[in-house]
Amino acid sequence: MDVAQLNRISEVEWQIPPSGGMRVPGTIFADEALIRAMDDKVREQVSNVATLPGIVKASFALPDAHWGYGFPIGGVAAFDPESGVVSAGGVGFDISCGVRTMLTGIARTELDPVRDRLADALFRAVPAGLGSKGEIRLDDDEMAAMLAGGARWAVERGYGEPADLGRIEEGGRASDASPAFVSPRARQRQHAEMGTLGSGNHYLEVQEIVDILEPEVAAGFGLRRGEVVITIHSGSRGLGHQIGTEFLREMTIAAEAAGIALPERELACAPLRSEVGERYLGAMRAGINCALANRQIIGHLARQAFGQVFPDAEIPLLFDVSHNTCKREEHEVDGERRAVYVHRKGATRASGPGHPDLPEDLRALGQPVLIGSSMGTESWVLVGTREGEARAFGSAVHGAGRAMSRHQAARQWQGRQLIDQLRSQGIVIRSHSNRGVAEEAPGAYKDVGAVVAAAERAGLARRVARLKPLISIKG
Repeated sequence: MDVAQLNRISEVEWQIPPSGGMRVPGTIFADEALIRAMDDKVREQVSNVATLPGIVKASFALPDAHWGYGFPIGGVAAFDPESGVVSAGGVGFDISCGVRTMLTGIARTELDPVRDRLADALFRAVPAGLGSKGEIRLDDDEMAAMLAGGARWAVERGYGEPADLGRIEEGGRASDASPAFVSPRARQRQHAEMGTLGSGNHYLEVQEIVDILEPEVAAGFGLRRGEVVITIHSGSRGLGHQIGTEFLREMTIAAEAAGIALPERELACAPLRSEVGERYLGAMRAGINCALANRQIIGHLARQAFGQVFPDAEIPLLFDVSHNTCKREEHEVDGERRAVYVHRKGATRASGPGHPDLPEDLRALGQPVLIGSSMGTESWVLVGTREGEARAFGSAVHGAGRAMSRHQAARQWQGRQLIDQLRSQGIVIRSHSNRGVAEEAPGAYKDVGAVVAAAERAGLARRVARLKPLISIKG
């Protein structure tokens, strides 16, 4: 990105002054190296989002931002409930894609002798890959119950433990979901996909805690150096994609009918107070519940597989948080506490200490912010801050962010060679697709360490612990 077109506010904050149809400025949080590595399309998309009706404060991009559909991935924007809009492109096609981390209390030294056996057990237990199917089949009544109940539905069916719900965003269930607004086609696509990882950058990993940067917070989270955790990255699978596809078409028409001039078609949106907008919110919340239920089931399957190798292990949930959503929240805008609809696309909610939505046992510390990366590089646990709530509507990064397309990565790396290379580094890969491994090569992503350091310097969240992959299950 050409930094000459930005106003530098600090070492990690850059502003795009309002011009043309922009209603608010654009703000990008990143250090200079990350900014220069971003495609100019990110600046263009941040500016385009700033033209949408009812946007408040600014159009934001976070340090992991890269070119997306309409909104940049790593984008955040909030809208006034009365005059604002909702955009399917501002949520993304994988509704409520997110990360779940579970503690094991098992030392890496205990795991080393059985690493391949555990990798095989996890690979057998959790279906992964493009179009992967699970053993769960939902009839119409159960599909509706799942879309309304989320992880709570899953726990009621025996997947996981009631204690898990307190450690899931929104208590495991998005309220005001409207399963009736989810089309038959979307339901059909999800019929056999519950409890499946999917493909792309989705994964299940066993990771070692290799560094602790905030000892007090880490202790409160149950993170201890040298122990291993299980991390799951997945979302709403085919159902969420279908919801996004269908409503983008409807929103193109709705925007024109509302007299909204779109700088590009991918920014299709509908007024929040319109019939299309309200239907999308209801369907999207059902998609959130689908993702929460899906990760709950995968977590249960992972616990069972772990139990085959470590029968006495107790595996509590640290946290489960989404990074593709639109939520009604209260934030301070122009010195006034008010309700806004916050779009986070490739951005993680990062509530600070004292936030009323946090479980009581985490409230004094702040929310765990789970940052995934590629299968060969580090992941992170961060913690939300009060300062971060004021910076970008309580939002932080969600991962490293891609540095090249999947097509480019597949041309540069060979999957089998990459698996062997990672094996030599002590990382065991299990995947159904060598091409999928190549597409997700560590070199196809930005330096996640630089991304989280920039997020911390920008005041979005603080680094707590660094995690290194030991086993990675990929699609």
